[in-house]
Amino acid sequence: MDTSTIISNLQVLSSTFSEQRTERLARRSLDSADFTALAKAGFSLCGLPEAEGGVWKNVEESTRSIAEMVRTIALGDPSVGLVAAMHPCVLSLWLAAGEAPDDYQLAWNTQRDWVFDTVKQGNWWGTVTSEPGSGGDIMKTRSKAIESDASAEYLLSGEKHFGTGSGLVDFMITTATVAGVPDLFVLAIKNAKWDGSEGVKLAAEWDGHGMCATQSHAFVFSGVNAKRGAWPGSMQRAGMTGAQLANTLFSAVIVAVVQQAMEFARNKLASKCQEMRPYEQVEWVRAENDAWMIEQAYAGILNAVESGNNGLIASARGKTVIAELAETCLGRMSKVVGGASYSKAGPLGRWAQDVRALGFLRPPWGLAYDQLFGMSWPD
Repeated sequence: MDTSTIISNLQVLSSTFSEQRTERLARRSLDSADFTALAKAGFSLCGLPEAEGGVWKNVEESTRSIAEMVRTIALGDPSVGLVAAMHPCVLSLWLAAGEAPDDYQLAWNTQRDWVFDTVKQGNWWGTVTSEPGSGGDIMKTRSKAIESDASAEYLLSGEKHFGTGSGLVDFMITTATVAGVPDLFVLAIKNAKWDGSEGVKLAAEWDGHGMCATQSHAFVFSGVNAKRGAWPGSMQRAGMTGAQLANTLFSAVIVAVVQQAMEFARNKLASKCQEMRPYEQVEWVRAENDAWMIEQAYAGILNAVESGNNGLIASARGKTVIAELAETCLGRMSKVVGGASYSKAGPLGRWAQDVRALGFLRPPWGLAYDQLFGMSWPD
């Protein structure tokens, strides 16, 4: 399938999701049938290079189409959209890293082939890299990995949270230190027991306060089997490129939520727009202005990444701007719609919490502003 076919397929699927909005808003967990449908629509191909039968070319040529796929999914179900977005974001560590140094090239090629084979077999990828107290910086991990005597794999121990897609995705990346140096690891976690008997203990289920059906659980790992990245330092190499993709895809989810919220609010208010109080009129116009600025920021991200002109800075800045505006926008329209917005049974209350997620997705607020300040003074 090419990207236009995949997007068309996803539009049909997303429309079905939208028709199920009431039921989906009440969910606290993911449905594997949704991801089977996404794979059938062709979405999983965004995690494979063209040479392997996928649709990935490079970050400049592929980001816009993948972002449109994610945005389309999120229009129907933001939680599903966010979990789906993790798949290409994580796989970009292999897609965008390039060629390894000679000492690691053979091992890196072998691992990359294995990763792509898992995608061809229908496996989903996610991430469980965040740690309490790290401030969102995954390279400041306090988790440790030691080489296993039994195999070339490692035994990883540490506390992690925000494992988005836990129980649904087949593989998750994480970070841990080896002799004090942080590095990339892969966990085959889907079928692991969560009672601690296999080194994986569920510390806390996702509480559903925003993006409620993403199963972003917290875990404690104690000697769980992990596969180390075959190229030490590959995360730093791919991270600069992968961050552009991640910033864009995470933003795409929230842009879709704002779009849905504006459409919902406009339909709700259409019959009484002539009766709005002056305060409500002003707040509505401000909400529309925020939504317009969000679209412009999102377009700016896509144009910068696509052109290869400061895409990393544009995507980081745009993501932060969208995160701030989305919260304000949903707050304004909720005031105009009225008390129904405060109800858990209504979509605006849920969406208002969903859009807050963008500010906490990597990089979270504090780290994001540290990085933006550093980019402002590159010397």
